[in-house]
Amino acid sequence: MSASERLIESFARERRPLRILGASGQLGYGIPTPALEEGLRRSPDMIGCDMGSIDIGPHYLGSGEMAPTRVGAKRDLRKVLNAARRHDIPLIIGSAGSAGAKPHLDQTLSMIREIAAADGLKFKLAYVPADIPRDVVKRAVRAGKTLPMDTMPALTEQDVDEAENLVGQMGLEAFRRALETGADVVVTGRACDTGIFASIPAMLGFPLGLATHMAKIVECASLCCVPGGRDTILAVLDDEGFDLESMSSQRAATPTSVAAHSLYEQADPYDIREPAGHTDLRAVTYRALDERRTRVTGAVFVPAERQTLKLEGASRVGFRALLLAGAADPNFIAQHETIFAGVQRVVRDLVCEDTAEDYNLSFRVYGIDGVRAWSDQTAVLPREVLVMGECIAPTLERAEEVVRTTKQYLLHYGYEGRVSTAGNLAFPFTPPEVTIGAAYRFNVFHLMQVEDMAELFPVVTETF
Repeated sequence: MSASERLIESFARERRPLRILGASGQLGYGIPTPALEEGLRRSPDMIGCDMGSIDIGPHYLGSGEMAPTRVGAKRDLRKVLNAARRHDIPLIIGSAGSAGAKPHLDQTLSMIREIAAADGLKFKLAYVPADIPRDVVKRAVRAGKTLPMDTMPALTEQDVDEAENLVGQMGLEAFRRALETGADVVVTGRACDTGIFASIPAMLGFPLGLATHMAKIVECASLCCVPGGRDTILAVLDDEGFDLESMSSQRAATPTSVAAHSLYEQADPYDIREPAGHTDLRAVTYRALDERRTRVTGAVFVPAERQTLKLEGASRVGFRALLLAGAADPNFIAQHETIFAGVQRVVRDLVCEDTAEDYNLSFRVYGIDGVRAWSDQTAVLPREVLVMGECIAPTLERAEEVVRTTKQYLLHYGYEGRVSTAGNLAFPFTPPEVTIGAAYRFNVFHLMQVEDMAELFPVVTETF
């Protein structure tokens, strides 16, 4: 009998609170061992880990690379795999390998197989790829069944073709189908983080609103605590609510910190939206149990009239090279926009004598407008700033050529009030030009109406 089957059977015999361990907010960046071991001492019923996010940008989805190192990811996978098998409880991992496309899932499964062989682990694995067939999405585009999110334009068939990888963010039902195979370990491609932690509660009949709200909080481990951190967290779920406690004695889950984290990644502070519906938080209450624990009640799940699936795709826009430098001349800082425009003209005239302007050269000044384009200028200029020049071009060699030329002419560009011709910039290292590689953008970030999720997300099993 598998770990998931044993858990279901035990709840059929005796109804009790469910103990859920959120081991890591993002697998691959380290799991503090003392907190994990403290969580295991609490006799959890399952371990869950989120492994991905789009917070890290489009590069990983486009390139197929993992965000953490393979060494870090394998170390964390070994910790949770051995912990789950030692305690004979289910392990659920969502958004494998950072972005959850086939290359990421394949890398994650490869590490799991290596660990199982090296450590002599025996278990049944169920995994669910998240890649969506392009012809399915194109049919939806033609049928008017796709909807842009945020400020994205309407999805086109060209967007679908240009995406290097195209995934759908599967919901709770895919996790549930994987568990129903009798799996000890479930690993999915790109997925809603709530599915990791809400799938077993849903199978056991716990209220879905409470389970989803709990899942949205514990998927980030102890980030909901004061001070926030990534230590393992324990949630104890019953039919009326759930209790939260960090497994690090240095962190406290307070009503304020937990309520604040309920707003995390949500456009609407009262709704957690998932493919099958949304969880209404309007009647939620947060009550301190003691200095380190909070009890949460009141969330209600509202089924959707029509299921939708969030699509994510990233296309390559070129290759990127950077220039990193500092500036401390108040005249340079005050006139930086004029200086940059002048340097852009000089560089264009130099590198485009024999070819068209096939690149994009831009600048950010950290200290003034590096993080965002402010609507008003600061009243007092900073004493020094970080200047970042970025070029995106059709080839890495072209991007590097533009950035190196930019470095030379920005260094010695003349401007009103310049005191010395020795140089306008301070370089933190040499060479100050950095070649990054391929550059990507999210070109698919849309909702698609779906009739049958199971058809899109087939479950595959493997026994070790």
